[in-house]
Amino acid sequence: MTSNDEFQATGVVLAALESALGAETVLLDLIAPMQAKIGTEWAANRLNVAQEHAASAIAERLITAVAHHPTTRTPPTLGRITVACVDREWHALPARLLAEVLTLRGWQVDFLGAQVPTAHLITHLHTHGADAVALSSSIPTRLPTAHTAITACQAIGIPVLAGGAAFGADGRYARLLGADAWAPDARQAAERLATRIPRHNPTPARHQTDDLPHLSDQEYTFVVRSQGQLVREVLTQLRGEFPAMATYSARQHERTAEDIAHIAEFLGAALYTDDDDLFTTFITWTARILTTRHVPADSLHPVLNILASQLKDFPRSTRILDRARLALTAHPEQPEHHSELPHDPPAPIPLHRHR
Repeated sequence: MTSNDEFQATGVVLAALESALGAETVLLDLIAPMQAKIGTEWAANRLNVAQEHAASAIAERLITAVAHHPTTRTPPTLGRITVACVDREWHALPARLLAEVLTLRGWQVDFLGAQVPTAHLITHLHTHGADAVALSSSIPTRLPTAHTAITACQAIGIPVLAGGAAFGADGRYARLLGADAWAPDARQAAERLATRIPRHNPTPARHQTDDLPHLSDQEYTFVVRSQGQLVREVLTQLRGEFPAMATYSARQHERTAEDIAHIAEFLGAALYTDDDDLFTTFITWTARILTTRHVPADSLHPVLNILASQLKDFPRSTRILDRARLALTAHPEQPEHHSELPHDPPAPIPLHRHR
């Protein structure tokens, strides 16, 4: 993407603001779909990572242009909302769009941006207060951290609205983790917040097993704590199956280890939620991305097989991996156009040798 693209896009946005379109419409019906299109183009291998990042940066600057336009200023009269991404969540654009929409609708908004550690979020709330917190997460591997943030906010009496792709298209993970409300997009989030989500009486934070009794089996804890060991074992066995790895550079080995670690992270998230579909959806998504890049999806099989052998004594892990391997076997080999692929990719492409 070039500077000319940015100038042209800015001209379109400013012209829309000066026409009959309101700022909220420009944000949600012009800029947001453009960002979704960027993700679709990346998934279809028509944009590389650098082009995707450049286009996303332009989208951020377009949102700023809308926010600073003289016609968009609205006095805050409704109350105060804190908008934040959960810890380790770097995809801040959905939260930024919500923050601007809430500002337009008359809320005083504290937008804390990407990757907000829970302790810092709670300190902010103690200092400034809020009628509610809107928590955003795009990547399902952040769900355990989101759970911690939800319970911490509720423990000091502040209700939480959850949003973003990590919580599921139907909000299932928001409900599972005990969020007070969920919304699929910024408009519906603003409408839900306008109804005034009831505040909590401050209470001690809940334990994980209060919401998720299945965690008492300790499988999730074992997989997370053993992730480094699991990655090393997968790498060791892969070297035996793929002799070409002997020629890898140090950087290639590092990236391959990162990819395998990401697969293990998604397995951990599936164990945390006890939802096989979370991991299966990730694996089949990854297979589709590989296929669009003319890489055989079979490259995922050995990683899953080795993980299954390492976790054979853990029934939930075995069940999840078996379902994923079955789904991967059924994956079509021919590249297809998948318009439903999310903007924020849940993982890098596995097995660096294919990049």
